[in-house]
Amino acid sequence: MIKKIILFLILFLLMIFFFLAWVSFAQPKVERGVLSIYFMEEKVGYEEYNWEKTGEDYLLSVRGRLNKPTTMEIEKLTLKLDSNFIAQYFYFKGSISGAEQEVVSNISEGEVENVLKVAGQERKTKVKIKRNAFLLPNPIFSTYLVLTKKLGCSLQEKVELSAYIIPQLETSFTLEPQEDNPCQLIMKLGGVEIIIDTDNQGNLNSLSVPSQKLRVVMNREK
Repeated sequence: MIKKIILFLILFLLMIFFFLAWVSFAQPKVERGVLSIYFMEEKVGYEEYNWEKTGEDYLLSVRGRLNKPTTMEIEKLTLKLDSNFIAQYFYFKGSISGAEQEVVSNISEGEVENVLKVAGQERKTKVKIKRNAFLLPNPIFSTYLVLTKKLGCSLQEKVELSAYIIPQLETSFTLEPQEDNPCQLIMKLGGVEIIIDTDNQGNLNSLSVPSQKLRVVMNREK
C-alpha cells in the first residue's frame, strides 16, 4: 500500500513538472527594456521596447519620445520578423518635428508596399529592397536590436549589408568588429560612424554616434 502511495506521488509530481515545463515553453518569451537617449551628455529622450518571440516569429514593439536634436513622439511602433530576422511588417504612428505621421509597410520577398499618412494626406508606394535588408527608421534606435540579435558577437570580419531607412530609401552599410573586442561593432552608414556595444549573447548594451554627439544606453529589465 505504501509503495502504491509513493508511486502515485512520484507520478503526480512528474505530471506537475511536465505541465509547468509545457506552460513555460508555450508562453511567449518577452524581453523588456528602456533605451535612454543622450545628446551632448544631456538626457533628451527614451524608447521603451518589448522583444517577443511568438512561435517562429519575432515581434518588436516600441513607444517613446525624443526632444533633441529633433522632436519625435513614438505612440506605437511594431516590427514583425520571421525566424531569420527578415522583416515582414512595419507600423509607425507618432510625430516627427511636430508633423503627425502613420506608416504601414508590408514586406514580402524584398517587395515593400508602404502606406504613408502625413498631415491628412495619404500616399502609397511600392519599392524593391534586398530580402535581408535591415529596417532602420530614422531617428529610432530600438530597431538596432534586430541587428545585434542576429549577429551578436559572431562577426569575424568586415561585411557589407543593406539597410532600408523606411519608408525613404535603401542604402548599404559596413559592419566590422573591433580587433580586440568582437562584441563591439563599428557601423558605417552614409558616412556616419556608429559604435555598437553588445554583451556575449549579442544583447545591445549601448550605441553611440560620436559625430552627432548622440549616445544611447540600455536599461534591460531583469
